[in-house]
Amino acid sequence: MPERYTNRPIPRISLSNFDSRIDEITSELIHAAESPGFFTVTDHGITIPEIETMFSTAVAFFNLPDTIKASVPWNPNNVGWETKSQVRPSTGQPDTKESYQLQFGENMEGMWLDDAHLPGFEATALAFMHRVQGVSEMLMRCFARGLGFDEEFFIKCHDVSRANEQTTMRLLHYYALPERPDGNTYHRAGAHADWDFLTLLFQKDGQSGLEICPGREAVTEFGIGDEWTRVEARTGEIVCNIGDLLMSWSDDRFKSTFHRVKAPSEPGDYFGDRYSIAYFNQPCKDALIQGPGKKYPLVTGEEFNARAMQRNFAALQAKLKEIEGKSD
Repeated sequence: MPERYTNRPIPRISLSNFDSRIDEITSELIHAAESPGFFTVTDHGITIPEIETMFSTAVAFFNLPDTIKASVPWNPNNVGWETKSQVRPSTGQPDTKESYQLQFGENMEGMWLDDAHLPGFEATALAFMHRVQGVSEMLMRCFARGLGFDEEFFIKCHDVSRANEQTTMRLLHYYALPERPDGNTYHRAGAHADWDFLTLLFQKDGQSGLEICPGREAVTEFGIGDEWTRVEARTGEIVCNIGDLLMSWSDDRFKSTFHRVKAPSEPGDYFGDRYSIAYFNQPCKDALIQGPGKKYPLVTGEEFNARAMQRNFAALQAKLKEIEGKSD
């Protein structure tokens, strides 16, 4: 049975002196990937002022009128702005949030907010995205070593300088919610597992809500575990989790873990406006994906993403049918 992490802090891994400590860091990362599937990295080189600047820029975007944000509407290339439109298969209800998804490559053509609405937004966002990509590549080197691939293998598969890259940074704003019970459940982000390679999440001090369901042997269904572990929000730390892609690429050795942003409902929960920044490492469309043991058939990055979205859609339809049946 996998080790249980219920009500225990997730592993904290320092990236200080990375080149001289790469063997030690790799060992720590592999252990975290094999059990809870979540870990926090510190000493990653991105300063708190840099993080705060990106958060301030995100808040400025979300404070714009909806009519302006709607000038860059979400599309199936996984870019653009949406509000209360993401419905999770675990809940059958929309998350109470808005988001703006950004990429480096060809999918962003015409999808950057016009500078006239928020001067410097594109430049600020891209600069931060490159900083986070640098941290991602440090972690990719370790995971490649741990799986017996060439050290640059995953970096080449996630080359953000290529037009067909799919890596996405998502700016998130969870709406403030009523603190007095009104009979409704407001899901900030229903339970889900990410389908990317690796997610890097930035949070703000005091804006809690993230929880993980640790110890799952595998992610095969959109179920919800009954034990949740709270992950504290700290501005300077990066919370990372394994996605379905890396789980597949490791022949299920690493664990993609269910997580959620809790629906506030009890004393101590955070009900105010909550902001976070998620960086989803996605492979280039033509990257070839298969684990060292060849447990799963060879697929491209584009095929993997398409199948993940299809699986999500099918699970959502099943959930909505279940809800409809209960209401009849």
